[in-house]
Amino acid sequence: MTEREQEILLLIRQDPLISQQALADRLGITRSAVAGHIMNLTNKGAIRGKGYIVANAPYAVVIGGASMDILGQPATAFQLQDSNPGRVSCSPGGVGRNIAENLARLGADSRLIAPIGKDAYGQMLLEHCQQAGIDMRYCLLLDDATTSTYLSILDASGDMHVAINDMAIIERLRVETLVSHAEMLRRASLLIIDTNLSREVLEYLLSQFSQVPIFVDTVSGPKSEKLRGLLGSIHTLKPNLLEAQQLSGLQVRSDDDLPGLADWFHQQGVKRLCLSLSARGTYLSEMNDQGTAEQQILPPLAVDLVNANGAGDAFLAGLAHGWLQGWQSSDAARFAVASAALALTHPSTINPTMSVTAVERLLQQTRTLPYTAHSQHNA
Repeated sequence: MTEREQEILLLIRQDPLISQQALADRLGITRSAVAGHIMNLTNKGAIRGKGYIVANAPYAVVIGGASMDILGQPATAFQLQDSNPGRVSCSPGGVGRNIAENLARLGADSRLIAPIGKDAYGQMLLEHCQQAGIDMRYCLLLDDATTSTYLSILDASGDMHVAINDMAIIERLRVETLVSHAEMLRRASLLIIDTNLSREVLEYLLSQFSQVPIFVDTVSGPKSEKLRGLLGSIHTLKPNLLEAQQLSGLQVRSDDDLPGLADWFHQQGVKRLCLSLSARGTYLSEMNDQGTAEQQILPPLAVDLVNANGAGDAFLAGLAHGWLQGWQSSDAARFAVASAALALTHPSTINPTMSVTAVERLLQQTRTLPYTAHSQHNA
């Protein structure tokens, strides 16, 4: 599916009765061009019938944090305890929301459950997410709470220097809210959750929906502690090295210790471990049907780093996209690596050019990882 076809499909999902002229006006193209894309989408089975009925497709539900990201970066080396010339930007963020947007931009049916305040930042979040194609119908909108805010300061090279988050609203997302969406959650092809959620909510999701594959982002060391005793229901876990050591109690002094660390998580019930090694890439360990672990280090793709924020979220979205498409795990992992690399090349937390076509183009350009290209992708 081309990037333009994905854009049209996202607009149709938001308004199944939208006219071809309205689509043309939104996208800045001719009505005849829209008609051609509609015909291609129909031939591919992505839409069918009158009124642009979107074909039934697997969907992912992301449950976690949604926030406004305020990003600051100095023009030169930091001068502590002083005002630093540089740039400041504001964009939608939050681990769960970021994953949901990346997934939507990759053409997936991506549904978000997150608490959002009915304030200026909340309105910006809703409008942006809907425009990106995220299904926001299941979010918890609150009159008496402030939308989460995440303040991140980068160093001059683009890597994170320090961050502060104000996410008190996440505690308002309680089990009773999820119970009202239980049937939708059970029918999902995939659940993706982050540890911004309360321990109570994590327990509910991991105990009541264990029949659905569950991917988990650990977010941070302290927040990952909420997963103690709950690892057995997790299909894919994505921690960094410090978080994995904190959870397991094991120390990694060299690469020789990585298989033992991964084995500990597998013994707890985790099927696939995606261990971030920062600039060195990702250590991937997955249990196969024979009950043994297949392990390897996936090196990062060589790209110009602009902003390190959001790469991990794009990685997990890439893995999730591969799962929804039914790809081989090796192809999904390489697609995830390229998704993360594409995220690194843009100043925003989410690269607005994120798409299947852009990710596969990057893989072809770098050619450092074996990968089977997929000529057609279900939406």
